[in-house]
Amino acid sequence: MVSVVLPILNERANLAPLLAEVAAVLRAVPHETIAVDDGSTDGSLEELQRLRAEYRELRIVPLVTTSGQSAALSAGFGVARGDIVVTLDADGQNDPRDITALLAALETDATLTAAVGYRTRRVDSAWKRLQSRIANAVRNWITRDGMRDTGCSLKAIRRESLDRIPRFDGMHRFLPALIQAGGGQVREFPVTHRPRYSGVSKYGMWDRALRGLPDAFAVRWYRRRALRYAIKEEVC
Repeated sequence: MVSVVLPILNERANLAPLLAEVAAVLRAVPHETIAVDDGSTDGSLEELQRLRAEYRELRIVPLVTTSGQSAALSAGFGVARGDIVVTLDADGQNDPRDITALLAALETDATLTAAVGYRTRRVDSAWKRLQSRIANAVRNWITRDGMRDTGCSLKAIRRESLDRIPRFDGMHRFLPALIQAGGGQVREFPVTHRPRYSGVSKYGMWDRALRGLPDAFAVRWYRRRALRYAIKEEVC
């Protein structure tokens, strides 16, 4: 079973087309779609409740107040029932059709813990692409995770690995590094990048930089100090 976790903040107009795409892509796969409403004020929660009648696989997790993307993902991870958890943004820039390739990678390689996307032919402005290149280069230099585009939200992760990672504000920016710290194997795959269905991005360069830099050093520390062990045989 696959659990698709969608963190949502004021994406009302994007929800119906996104859920339709996800349902079409996964129609032959047992799955659930977990929509975590992060205290939206634009009627996103009401729209999800309306769409619930159309999509039986849809589960709604409403947060009391806006708590951030990491908190929304953590809440979704906490209720996920699937063996594999897929994350993607609710703005439509991730193409749900790419989920199939990530799931196939996990199915064919039992040693792989997570299959994560990196965006090709990005439709963002040149300024935003430059910001992303700088941020990824700095993060990679600090954390040594080897990922070229950790900002891509489309990821497929074996659920048991998510139970072992630390949860903190900003966690979503470092999921590959945190999975690696626990001994997991992560591989990147090219995915499509599209314009938003509607609306505007909720993030800017400076708020991400100011919060992300100290987090990156903390993740570097965690990667060096994380416990790694396996029990050789069953305890009697």
